[in-house]
Amino acid sequence: MKIGVVIFPGSNCDRDTLHVFQNVLGQEAVPVWHKDKTIASDIDLVVLPGGFSYGDYLRSGAIARFSPVMQAVVDFANNGGLVLGICNGFQILCESHLLPGALLHNQNQQFICRNVFIKPEQFSSALTAGLKDRAYKIPIAHGEGRYYADVTTLATLNKNKQVLFRYCNENGDVVADSNYNGSTESIAGIVNERGNVFGMMPHPERASEEILGNTDGRAILGSLLAHATRDALQHVNA
Repeated sequence: MKIGVVIFPGSNCDRDTLHVFQNVLGQEAVPVWHKDKTIASDIDLVVLPGGFSYGDYLRSGAIARFSPVMQAVVDFANNGGLVLGICNGFQILCESHLLPGALLHNQNQQFICRNVFIKPEQFSSALTAGLKDRAYKIPIAHGEGRYYADVTTLATLNKNKQVLFRYCNENGDVVADSNYNGSTESIAGIVNERGNVFGMMPHPERASEEILGNTDGRAILGSLLAHATRDALQHVNA
């Protein structure tokens, strides 16, 4: 697969993301500038990385949503292209209405940077299809990571199995003490109804190498690459 990693002013995880896809997962990965108005036809997966796009002014992702590249990303997704948003990228996807809900200030009103545990909620999504039913240790680093959606949206997400991950403890139990940012129903990641747009607050690219002492993130990104290939090729050949 060929991966395009979008770089916004204030992105700070773009190089990490490129490195993991290129040097750890062995894929072709290229930067995509925020002023670009098109997504190259040979790109299979677009990744919106973490960071502080446009300084997080107004609210996280609110300005990036209007970057020239985002209309191309919206069109890419609407045509069946695969899109993954990590942390700030998840916020941008919600602001762009490619994913439902919003990311609010953490419940404690403080920036949180720590390892947490998340557990796959379902295994029908490309991002989770290759995972095991266990807790995965993945870092978070955000000030606005508290996922929120209204009652109707939550009911739809649960009914359609669109919740990808929930915060849990190391044993895989979804408990309040492990939901550090206060996300509604401990939600850490979701997918759109069509199944081609993914968003998660934890950073799998920061947990993808043995030298860092944790490869749980590599399992998540590897699942996406392994199980989304067919959909990606269908998109390219459409």
